[in-house]
Amino acid sequence: MLDLSYDTPKVKTIAGVTGDWELVIGLEVHAQVATKAKLFSGASTQFGAEPNSNVAFVDAGMPGMLPVINEECVAYAVRTGLGLKAQINLNSAFDRKNYFYPDLPQGYQISQLYHPIVGTGEVLVEMGNGTARNVRIERIHLEQDAGKSIHDMDPTMSFVDLNRTGVALMEIVSFPDIRGPEEAAAYVVKLRQILRYLGTCDGNMQNGNLRADVNVSVCRPGDYEKFQATGDFGELGTRCEIKNMNSMRFIQAAIDHEARRQIAIIEDGGKIVQETRLYDPDKDETRSMRSKEEAHDYRYFPDPDLLPLEIEQAWVDDIAAALPELPDAKKARFMSDFGLSDYDASVLTADVENAGFFEAVAEGSDGKLAANWVINELFGRLKKDDKGVEDSPISAARLGQIVALIKSDKISGKIAKDVFEIAYTQDRDPTEIVQTEGMEQVTDTGAIEAAVDEIIAANPDQVAKAKENPKLAGWFVGQVMKATGGKANPAAVNKLIAQKLAQ
Repeated sequence: MLDLSYDTPKVKTIAGVTGDWELVIGLEVHAQVATKAKLFSGASTQFGAEPNSNVAFVDAGMPGMLPVINEECVAYAVRTGLGLKAQINLNSAFDRKNYFYPDLPQGYQISQLYHPIVGTGEVLVEMGNGTARNVRIERIHLEQDAGKSIHDMDPTMSFVDLNRTGVALMEIVSFPDIRGPEEAAAYVVKLRQILRYLGTCDGNMQNGNLRADVNVSVCRPGDYEKFQATGDFGELGTRCEIKNMNSMRFIQAAIDHEARRQIAIIEDGGKIVQETRLYDPDKDETRSMRSKEEAHDYRYFPDPDLLPLEIEQAWVDDIAAALPELPDAKKARFMSDFGLSDYDASVLTADVENAGFFEAVAEGSDGKLAANWVINELFGRLKKDDKGVEDSPISAARLGQIVALIKSDKISGKIAKDVFEIAYTQDRDPTEIVQTEGMEQVTDTGAIEAAVDEIIAANPDQVAKAKENPKLAGWFVGQVMKATGGKANPAAVNKLIAQKLAQ
């Protein structure tokens, strides 16, 4: 039974000089919407294009250029909200966030402060050992991304690449329900998994398509429960925000360091200043970036160039009807339909491509056997070769053939590994390999019995020892398998040897 309550989380406690402290964490995850065009222009979102080549006039802030909403971006935000079991707001609006952005030519960002398109939802985060947590989502809003400032191309000048300017982002804001570094990383992993299943964000953290701002504060044991009872955020301590985290490992390290920094300051009689900080992985420390602005500091006001966004419930229903099977449902089905363990089902559903590959292998075959071959043989080999399943040299259909050949006793598990190696490296059909290479398993009990009799007759001393110690019967199994080129049915060999030695 999974523990799904955010009222009883697994709390990370840090011992300080004056007693224990608990962590309180909330995340703002920026997910790039996986559309081909930007939020308010038709410019391409292609990654890696020549600098400033994917820039429309409106992205460049040219006078008189007006934004036009990309309907597909709205649809992707709604799709994401539905995937997170969130409230979809049929009426939302865009606001201008006024701030000096050196790489956003308009001089402001179009975002959604007051009326976001998606309201409260939740993410089920599995923590292992049969435990899971519901982390609540506060809101999801659409906004523009900024460009990129480049400072290392010239000693005296900075350069600006506006290709990302205006790219649609979904900012997914959690409640401060997360209580430890490992839980924060697990939350981002699960959120990324859901987005990839939905197809609304590719989750590529290396390219900056998914990044997180981490809000960290510390409080005394019991204060979090007071917050839940009263809703008073003051019970949780003063938070600091760590910007632009794009690594699970760095997220955990930054939270741990920041929590210890705050505890040291408080216990030394100081006060935490609400601010934005950056994490330096080389020094394993956070450093101040700027004081944390409040909403009024940005002088938000409704964007005069964009009408309020109104969508119809029927349109939302159509999007909901087209949702794919999501990770939790797929995992439960794998366990039910194929009899898989929780661990195996988790591994196979961790990535949408892996899950699809496994289902193709298991189609019409033995699910458990297919899972074993996909996880242990295929994934192990792909990891060794630094490949993803989408680049697998052996197709799902061919791996499915190998599983079927084992299941039908055409080949043994040992021979199957040889067949797999040939199919993987030589791009050959497994059935053809078995036929042309003479690898089909010997199931004729008469032929197997003849081999067993020959080995027993030639080794009377080993027979005597095996009769005294039945564990030594394995020696005969090995000899028979060697004599038959590994093609004898292992179950038949073991049964016949047991019978012969018992005589």
